[in-house]
Amino acid sequence: MAPTKTGKVSSASKSSIQKHAASGVGAPSQLAQSSRKGKKAWRKNIDIQPVEQGLESLRSEERVIGSTLQKQTDDQLFVVDTKGDDKVRKSLPRYSKAELTSTKILSQAICYSCYSVPSRSKVSRADKERLLRIAKRPRKGPFNAVMDHTEFGAGSALIDVSAAVKHSGSYDPWTAEEVEELADGLEHTKKPKIKRPELSHPRDVIEVPAVLEPHQGSSYNPPAAAHDELIMEACRVERRRQEEADRLAEVRRKVADARALATNVTEGLPLGMTLDEIPADDCEPVAQHDAVVSKKPSARKTKQQRAKALRLREEKQALAEKAARKKMLATITMAKSLRSTAEKVGQQQNQARLARQLALKMKLRKGLAGQRLGKYKVPENEIEVQIGEDLSENLRTLKPEGNLFRDRFTSMQQRALIEPRVPVLPTRRAKLKEFEKHAWKRFE
Repeated sequence: MAPTKTGKVSSASKSSIQKHAASGVGAPSQLAQSSRKGKKAWRKNIDIQPVEQGLESLRSEERVIGSTLQKQTDDQLFVVDTKGDDKVRKSLPRYSKAELTSTKILSQAICYSCYSVPSRSKVSRADKERLLRIAKRPRKGPFNAVMDHTEFGAGSALIDVSAAVKHSGSYDPWTAEEVEELADGLEHTKKPKIKRPELSHPRDVIEVPAVLEPHQGSSYNPPAAAHDELIMEACRVERRRQEEADRLAEVRRKVADARALATNVTEGLPLGMTLDEIPADDCEPVAQHDAVVSKKPSARKTKQQRAKALRLREEKQALAEKAARKKMLATITMAKSLRSTAEKVGQQQNQARLARQLALKMKLRKGLAGQRLGKYKVPENEIEVQIGEDLSENLRTLKPEGNLFRDRFTSMQQRALIEPRVPVLPTRRAKLKEFEKHAWKRFE
């Protein structure tokens, strides 16, 4: 065989040498050589594209952020999101049983029949007990005791314990109310409880004792001065009641008169006016003539008159604006005095409000007797007094006066422990009438 020369590389082999692809960061591409003899050739043909890409990424970070990410702190790079996005909850699909994996598996395997345990009886326990009661068969109750069908509730009707018995012992009035904490995002699903406002109650201010000390004149053997004083007080109360009754009677009389006048209204006359009747003898025929009403001719204003009226209106408006401006300029110098006057008026109003509150508080200390609270008026204490003829000389001939139950009930109303009440009178029902029918003439 002829020896071959290996010192030179053919042109085909030279063309087969691949070239470096163009760098992505813009660096010039270098040709690949078969040999790298010497430091100069090694440094020239080395591939530094990964290093150029890393440097370019650092430069882009400096252009966007201002510095590299390696120099940033954790607080600048990361943020803890405590609020979240409100739109995420709306974008999430709603809960549905059809989306469960178990539901999908069962829907795919619906063709396979499942083994079902046959039920022994389709009759419920309640129906079974009811049927046993109807048939009067022995049935077992609590503690395996045989129930007697002749006792109350052993018939066909279902008689069960009440809801109060079922829930007895589950409520403790001394335990503090637990504040339920709702998760984030569930506040709108549950209706919040309305907090009761903390307002002062009238009974916290009232200083009336439960049992009032009786007047000295109400004794069976009272002093003359105290007895006369109590009689005069009772007389004033009775006179005030009589005046109130007279006033109500007068109002009712006026209302009745107004209703009577409303029913007897003459057409063409105002309410309350009456027309006297003219006797037939005095009336004379009066000739009626059609009265002709002369119309006043409407004079139309000329152009000069309209211009004059407009000029007068403008002058009047200008004078009014000038007076208002002058008045406003005069009040500028009085700003300090007006401010002090406003402060004084505010202080006076505040003092008047505090005085009204204090007067109301002092009035409440004496109780609610005679005041309207709600629909009805709180009753006052009845003055129990006897005249000199009815006074007894000893305890044996003493006559009882008043009612202790009524006194306690009135005292509780005056101390705002219960709401004011009025006695409810029973309504009378109409009597039944008996009718005798023609087809049946006899009563049995």
